[in-house]
Amino acid sequence: MIRSIQAAQRLDSRGHPTVQVDLTTDKGTFRATVPSGASTGANEAIELRDKDSSAYGGKGVGKAVSNIELVIGPALVQSGLKVDTHQKMIDCFLNNLDGTHNKSKLGANAILGVSMACARAGAAHLDIPLYEFLRRESGAKKPFVMPVPFFNVLNGGVHSGNKMAFQETMIAPVGASSFTEAVQMGSEVYQQLKKVIVKKFGPSATGVGHEGGFAPPISQPHEALDLLVEAVSLAGYTGRIKFAIDPASSEFFRNGNYDIGFKDDKPNLQSPKQLAELYRSLLQNYPIVLLEDPFAETDWDSWIEFNKNCPIELVGDDLLVTNTKYVQEANDKRACNSMLLKINQIGTISEAIEAANLAYSFDWSVFVSHRSGETTDDFIADLVVGLRAGHIKPGAPCRGERVVKDNRLMEIEAEILAREECIYAGSQFRVASKY
Repeated sequence: MIRSIQAAQRLDSRGHPTVQVDLTTDKGTFRATVPSGASTGANEAIELRDKDSSAYGGKGVGKAVSNIELVIGPALVQSGLKVDTHQKMIDCFLNNLDGTHNKSKLGANAILGVSMACARAGAAHLDIPLYEFLRRESGAKKPFVMPVPFFNVLNGGVHSGNKMAFQETMIAPVGASSFTEAVQMGSEVYQQLKKVIVKKFGPSATGVGHEGGFAPPISQPHEALDLLVEAVSLAGYTGRIKFAIDPASSEFFRNGNYDIGFKDDKPNLQSPKQLAELYRSLLQNYPIVLLEDPFAETDWDSWIEFNKNCPIELVGDDLLVTNTKYVQEANDKRACNSMLLKINQIGTISEAIEAANLAYSFDWSVFVSHRSGETTDDFIADLVVGLRAGHIKPGAPCRGERVVKDNRLMEIEAEILAREECIYAGSQFRVASKY
């Protein structure tokens, strides 16, 4: 039984307030801290902010905290719902308590914190790890599959101060033999990349963006990829590490065209067809295995046309916002073949699982992701294993709020291997759910 729920305002990795929840049962107190995004989809569940300019520049979350302590907490305690067996019922209860389609009354940040804490408490009451609790909730089979980490080692877009329009350029150690080796490979490439940047641009160019990736003075995607080619080669991993790009193109969509010079003084407008040709050129010249949000969330026609002959994983983020409504629409229109999963886009763990399972039913991939405004909560590490998703975006192999996910996944891998079989997704990351 849930005894009490308390909440507090804490800071995320960007220094903005976020919601922290402490849920107490007879098994102890279970904490969850909610992430927040900078590049957000228009249809995401609503993150409730105070908009009081006298505190935190209007970004405070005091209202969300108050809603937990005065509305959600008392109602959930009184409901008698059990954390070990009622996760879906609890999440449904929270949604009904809010009563809006986008969680705008109580706040998705308030609701998600409680949902996460309930899942942690549920696992403890069943005396099982959180990843096993989430596996049971999702219906995923065994053996467990460890994900390929897609490290965001070069930051651009709204995540950094350089002139690069594309938001993320990632490395994926698909040639590793385990998650632990993948972390070593990613870390070594990251350190080599730093040396390459210092050599080319000087020490001052090694500042990092929101997600821990470097943000050197580059503006073109091929410049970023060339840096990665060199760093991977120096680390000795050519052929074993692949690349991925998340342009986050909704951020530079302007009246039907794409301004890839939006961070520069000179606009550089590309038509959707021109941008598609740019992507195809990059795919031909670099070992890219995944492309996320190459077109804006409202530019369905470009998604559909590109997906007709896209040879790699095509991930919808802003397009889908971890919502079954948009996942269904994208499948009906044949707009993409993969869903990015961000728990705060939808606001409850059960709904995130439901969206993942719907994507799987279409033979899609599911790519679990952090947010730019992260916390040291490692929930998504357990989630990616529980869902058998096969790949995860934890950020760069640097900064505490990013590496806490990597460290938790290494712990999970060691824990599972001590008692049963465990597979590293490797080059099969797209189909990990089918192993």
